[in-house]
Amino acid sequence: MSNIKVNIRGGAAPPGSLADYLKNVKLKLMTISGKGGVGKSFVSAAVALGFALRGYRVGILDGDIYGPTIPKMLGMSDATLYADSKTGKIIPAVGPLGVKVVSIDFMLPSEDTAVIWRGALVTQALRDFISQVDWGALDVLIVDLPPGTGDAPLTIAQSLQGGIDGSIIVTIPSEVSRRIVVKAIDFSRKVRVPIAGIVENMCCFVCPDNGKIYYILGEGAGRKIAEKMNVPFLGQIPMDPELSKHLDGGRLHEFLSSNNATTKYIEEIVGALISKYGEKLKQEIKEERPKRVSLMKLPGEDEDQES
Repeated sequence: MSNIKVNIRGGAAPPGSLADYLKNVKLKLMTISGKGGVGKSFVSAAVALGFALRGYRVGILDGDIYGPTIPKMLGMSDATLYADSKTGKIIPAVGPLGVKVVSIDFMLPSEDTAVIWRGALVTQALRDFISQVDWGALDVLIVDLPPGTGDAPLTIAQSLQGGIDGSIIVTIPSEVSRRIVVKAIDFSRKVRVPIAGIVENMCCFVCPDNGKIYYILGEGAGRKIAEKMNVPFLGQIPMDPELSKHLDGGRLHEFLSSNNATTKYIEEIVGALISKYGEKLKQEIKEERPKRVSLMKLPGEDEDQES
């Protein structure tokens, strides 16, 4: 197999629906948020690992082109993507618990390299991450999208044309986030992506000494939004210093494998998703590989981009 650390070369993905390229994936969920800083990528990684811990075959498409953080959380910063020498398809990197991961972070010269792309290049990269990757047969694919309601979420929703089974909308309890998350719900409805539910991150702080709960950013915002907008509430995740340490150290899987109060919150969210999509997860899939083989060219550091 050939190393594609920096550049992927070839033709662009064809226009239209890309849903056929994910026929071997039973459940496809995208994670979105109205604004940054709410822990959307953390929720994506945690949910993916939660499924993997229950024995499901899982993949993560890190679609946050400008700020890819999934590899860091999973301890995969040094991983590299490859193209299969026979098919030309991109082979995902394999992380903890066998989770397959594709991220632009794997293709950059260093972790400090900024991705300075216009919307058209971001759109093409996301399309190619779907059509040019050999995901194999998966039970669950989590697509972690950039915050907001712009090009990236729109690209995935329109390109898959009904292929996304649900959107996980992440918020925090603050009033600012509450106002913005309503826009994310409206976006999901307008692009006809069913809403899997709302996750409220940083809901509170549970004191390890006495078990008392402190609602630092407000109380119950996620559930209130869900009730007001008539969408499911999947659950909440408290602040936890130990969780932060494991995230920074790329050991999220170790934290989720331990028996602690915060892990139970995440288990409940995954359990709610399994209950919601249980029948889809039971489907039998005969793996078929797409025949088309073409890879886009990602601009290198020494290449000028057209304005």
